Amino acid sequence: MSPQSKRLLTVCNWHLKWTNRRNAALYTQGQSPEPRIREYFYYIDHEGMLFLDDAKMKNFTSCFKEKKFLQFFFSRLRQNETQRYEMFPFMSPCGRERNFVRCDDTPIVFTEQHSGDNATDILTYAHGGPVLSVAFQPHNLYMHPKSGRVYHPAWPKVGGIGLVRSKLAIELSQYFIFTESDASPTHFQWRGNQIQLQHDWIKDCQLQPNANTNN
Repeated sequence: MSPQSKRLLTVCNWHLKWTNRRNAALYTQGQSPEPRIREYFYYIDHEGMLFLDDAKMKNFTSCFKEKKFLQFFFSRLRQNETQRYEMFPFMSPCGRERNFVRCDDTPIVFTEQHSGDNATDILTYAHGGPVLSVAFQPHNLYMHPKSGRVYHPAWPKVGGIGLVRSKLAIELSQYFIFTESDASPTHFQWRGNQIQLQHDWIKDCQLQPNANTNN
């Protein structure tokens, strides 16, 4: 590993530890701010993996994987309107539990593309498989000209937009068509058709595409 890479890794590790210490000082997992209410805190990374926010290591071994739990959690995911913990802009309420959620980019991260029932194209999200899926809208794919991240429409209560994780974005990128004057693709070649990309939907999203990272 080069000296530059080692320095970058050190900075990234320090930032992660500092973030966890900062948040840990603001809350306690399972705290009860009022009778019979419990509060928990979660984090969604740019690959769509769900973690406890204060987990020391955030990788595939420590993320939540149980499909029924993921379906339950994400089906209740919505914007945080409690006026508590603004650094956690989303929450997934469950009875007397308040599950606060923050994310690297968007709370919905599309993780796979395949054909569903009746050979319809779908995108699955949060590593939940077919139980967590939406119809694939290839004409609405958007590649940010600065970050290079790819986005797809989601539903209003989660901000209206979802990130396409990097592995899937690379797979889809072979179908993008660029012109010399455009930093973003203008068309998408799919199922034998050249589709013009539509980006008007983005301006109506409550979340906006992230221009500050290339992850």
